[in-house]
Amino acid sequence: MSAFEVEHLAACITAHAWNADRSRVALCPNNNEIHIYAKQGTSWVCEHVLAEHDQVVTSIDWAPKTNRILSSSQDRNAYVWTFKDGQWKPVLVLLRINRAATHVKWSPQENKFAVASGAKLVCICFFEEEHDWWASNHIKKHKSTVLKVDWHPNNLLLATASSDYKVRVFDAYVKKADGRVQRPYGEVAFGTPIFEFDQCASWVHALKWSPTGNQLGFSSHDSQLAVADFATNPPTVDKIKLRTLPLTDLLFATENSIVGVGHNTSPILVTKQGSGWTLQGDLDTGSGSAASDNTSARNLFQNKVDLGESKVDVKLPTVHQNCITNIVSYKQTGGAVSDFSTSGLDGNIVIWKVKPLETKSKLKFL
Repeated sequence: MSAFEVEHLAACITAHAWNADRSRVALCPNNNEIHIYAKQGTSWVCEHVLAEHDQVVTSIDWAPKTNRILSSSQDRNAYVWTFKDGQWKPVLVLLRINRAATHVKWSPQENKFAVASGAKLVCICFFEEEHDWWASNHIKKHKSTVLKVDWHPNNLLLATASSDYKVRVFDAYVKKADGRVQRPYGEVAFGTPIFEFDQCASWVHALKWSPTGNQLGFSSHDSQLAVADFATNPPTVDKIKLRTLPLTDLLFATENSIVGVGHNTSPILVTKQGSGWTLQGDLDTGSGSAASDNTSARNLFQNKVDLGESKVDVKLPTVHQNCITNIVSYKQTGGAVSDFSTSGLDGNIVIWKVKPLETKSKLKFL
């Protein structure tokens, strides 16, 4: 596998999102601002700085169809940004929460979105034409902070990852936004928990639906990755104990391939082999392996002890030089992710080239 584009756009990047044609990227440089960069020739130029938030921006999502940017922050607010007359205009969302907003996600049809929060709830937000604002309904079944949310491809179910050690799937049908549609689990009340998984022994950092919605992957702070298979009733859960640091974000590259990122400096690949999931290893081996990372760290501390050096320039063999904060799809071909991008605390955005092998739904990394 190779990184075919590396851009250093900030000292530290906590979140990033692309527009529909990938000509622009929105990122947060670990403060209250959102910087929007545009590709001009071979360089990226900062076009806009969105500074409506008061505290650190926690998540960004760019809707490809409507070209609206959704952002959340530790200031307990979320904004929907619309490009008009050459400027990005913010509209405040009525979240009604008293803790930080931790993660945001547009629904597949972009007619509503979800906002996770530290207030032990998720806001399902929709636009009210009569009042010209974004209102929200609350899902309150959690016992602690909700860290991540992800929509099922059917636009009606929402999966949540919480620090109460559980993953839940809720009915998130909103009549004002969805109209009359056939609901997969009948006429249940809004926010009804459809499934609940308690296989994790610590905080659940990340989760992601597969392209078909038949599988749900989730990772926790105890360096465990689990995949729930909804082909059976009740769903079966396959768990993998990883040899890496915890994963904080996931991406299904194909129906049977998951790329995970987090406290390591390299993405990892997990694939489905037969009826179970198997760790394939690091995707960025660089000039060495994980052992090289350990050696560099050991040399750093040894130099401090032996030579009294407090500042030693240690370069890791991987493209990323610090934790990877998130991973998003960059390009899809034939229903599979052909390229994806990662951002990290090193300030880099890296675009990775992937070649899917359709025969067995595996991946070959160039």
